[in-house]
Amino acid sequence: MAYTELIYRVTDSVATIVLNRPQQLNALTHVLESELYRAVAEADADPAVRAIILTGAGKAFCAGMDIAQLEGLPPDDIRSARHMRAFDMGVRADYQTRYSYFPACSKPIISAINGAAAGLGLVMALYSDFRIASRTSVFTTAFAKRGLVAEHGVAWILPRIVGHASATDLLLTSRKIDAAEALRVGLVHQVVDVDELTTHAQEFAVRLGRDVSPRSVRVMKRQLWEAPFQDLAAAVRVANDEMVASFGSDDFREGVNHFIERRAPAFTGQ
Repeated sequence: MAYTELIYRVTDSVATIVLNRPQQLNALTHVLESELYRAVAEADADPAVRAIILTGAGKAFCAGMDIAQLEGLPPDDIRSARHMRAFDMGVRADYQTRYSYFPACSKPIISAINGAAAGLGLVMALYSDFRIASRTSVFTTAFAKRGLVAEHGVAWILPRIVGHASATDLLLTSRKIDAAEALRVGLVHQVVDVDELTTHAQEFAVRLGRDVSPRSVRVMKRQLWEAPFQDLAAAVRVANDEMVASFGSDDFREGVNHFIERRAPAFTGQ
């Protein structure tokens, strides 16, 4: 599939998506927005892919929506479902909206944040399953400084990651925080030197695809993203049903066999 504003490649069962507008700090356009959706869908549908890395070209991860397009944005565009089609995961409609679809992808998504993550750039990172940042990364919600509001569900997802107090701070002040503070408040999982970020993210993604069952990851990702909408009893019922199903899977048999035989696993995802 051809892309013009991003780079897509698959290496060692890892799909890497690079937002490729470095001169504009990888700010989103309608084209890039559409291509990102298609790239995630392509990786999701590829049986050879076990994990996805999202990063930016140049010195930024994503600086948000391109201001030139934001200024002329028709009022109805913000509600548009343009570029959207349902991922075939049986997931709830909450994760089928314009920017909240990362949880609907069955593969784990790792945001390798190489620089500024602002506005929609931060939103995309929040909907990822893992966030690995370089020490030079800077984070800001930015919305209040543009006269905007907490867009695209960020008021729902941010408190679940950093807690209500930190989310209130980050949203209402729109202040910038560095990678060290992002790690302290739980916004990111890991911080590494900028020149190590690409290699570190790739090695992490390869281990994730090799050392644990892709089937288990797929099911547990769905459990994690469904849990905010469930009470405990419902979550337990789902877990029990999934546990029974896992006993009949190839990956369960391989999980037992490689442990007994003291060898590396060879999971198939089935």
